[in-house]
Amino acid sequence: MEIFKDLLKFTVVDVIDVILVALLLYYVYKLVKGTVAINIFLGIIIIYLVWRLTDFLNMELLTGIFGGFMKVGIIALIVVFQPEIRKFLLMVGSTNFSRRRKFIKQLKFLKTETTDETDINAIVSACHKMSMSKTGALIVFERNNSLDFLSSSGDEMNIKVTQPIIESIFFKNSPLHDGAIIVSNNIVKATRVILPVNNEKTIPQRFGLRHRAAIGVTEKTDALALVVSEETGHISYFKDGEFVVFKDTNQLNSLIKEDLS
Repeated sequence: MEIFKDLLKFTVVDVIDVILVALLLYYVYKLVKGTVAINIFLGIIIIYLVWRLTDFLNMELLTGIFGGFMKVGIIALIVVFQPEIRKFLLMVGSTNFSRRRKFIKQLKFLKTETTDETDINAIVSACHKMSMSKTGALIVFERNNSLDFLSSSGDEMNIKVTQPIIESIFFKNSPLHDGAIIVSNNIVKATRVILPVNNEKTIPQRFGLRHRAAIGVTEKTDALALVVSEETGHISYFKDGEFVVFKDTNQLNSLIKEDLS
């Protein structure tokens, strides 16, 4: 009877609490999905459930052991899940910032400067042409998270985006073709950028370091990435550390524009 009485006391605040916990677990799962961290995450859940079970059965010795592990384990979790925690905080901060930026854009009288919209048509057309000649390329689109910490690893630029510029940068004999370029507000901010490479995810062997770098940068930041394979000429689009499937260049064009808006 007491259980039913407790259920009757279920309030709106309790519903909100359950929804927030479900969202938190969803985001945690989204962060660790496809990485070795998912196994660690499941192991922690199992240990926690065993700890609660031993506590319920009044097994004092095991409860003390597991309880001590859970208390001290917080520090270990911060070390083990450092990349995932960093990405989670970036995700939360980027979401809030994006909403504020959209709100400010609606208040036109508060705008002090205008930014050029990136010419996606020119970039996709350049990638299509490079795919025909199997010219390797890696293009990163900056969004809310600043990529200045990556730009410093290459050559800083300030070049307006055009199709000939993109093609000339990745031309095989060009001194700038090696590495990635970072594009922001229709400007090539940097070339020959060194990106973090993801070695945890299993991807087909036909994909190389450019694809792993694209996965790495889109996992650690909210950036988008385009890759043209030097081996096959295939164009790949990455978001949130995942391949984004598209039918043709027209759909790719629309996807990038939507994600950058």
